[in-house]
Parts: sequence; C-alpha cells; structure tokens
Amino acid sequence: MTHYQTQLHIKTTGKNFSAITAQIKQVVKESGIQTGLCTLFLRHTSASLVIQENADPDVLQDLANFFAKLVPEDGISYIHDAEGPDDMPAHIRSALTKTSEQIPIHQGRLLLGTWQGIYLWEHRSRSHHRELVVHISGN
Repeated sequence: MTHYQTQLHIKTTGKNFSAITAQIKQVVKESGIQTGLCTLFLRHTSASLVIQENADPDVLQDLANFFAKLVPEDGISYIHDAEGPDDMPAHIRSALTKTSEQIPIHQGRLLLGTWQGIYLWEHRSRSHHRELVVHISGN
C-alpha cells in the first residue's frame, strides 16, 4: 500500500463555502494512486468540511440560513466570547458538521456522486487561512 500526504492552504472570505473539489482532485492525480481512499482533515475548530450539492448554489445558501437560525450569533447566549460574538457559534457549527471526510478512489478518481462537491465551510465572519491535510492511501 502506498501513502501520499500533503497540506493545502485555503484562504476563506468570511462566512462562506469554498469549493475545493478541483484542488482535491489534483492531489489525487498527483498521488498516482488508482484504488484507495482519500482522507481530508481540517486542522481547525471554527470551520468544517461538507460534501454537498454542487449544481444549485441555493442549497448552500439554505444550509447557511438554517445554521444561522439553529446557532444564533446574538452575543448573549454563550460564555465563550474571547474572539467575538461569532466565535462560539462557529465552534458549535463545526461540532455539528465535520472536520474530516473520506472519499473512495477508483481508477485514479474520487468516487463522488454526480451532484456532489467538497466544500470548506468557514463559520467565522472574517477571512482566515485554513490548513487542510489530504492523505491518500491505496495502490
């Protein structure tokens, strides 16, 4: 079994979804692995990874709206506010979603569904530089 690992540095633009599918596909290609598993791990506690609809941006907007209602940024509901009123809500949103994903690889390609894309979901209001570990194992 072969292992290939790299880190991607992604600059976010505040509360938003960053499409990262193309970057992950490029890493899979560089790895040379034909059959295996691609593991993604985001090294942060106030952003997350989601595999979601890649054709209609309304889906992403609806997700963002739902989470904004579910986890409000009212400035009074949380004890932890060291980095501002969006900090604790960002941690909760990250806990409710994921900081890692695993995607099978077949014939050197990610086995994503037709309408699936990989997104880094920034939960903080301002932009950040996020680190994503991409680990690929297989043959």
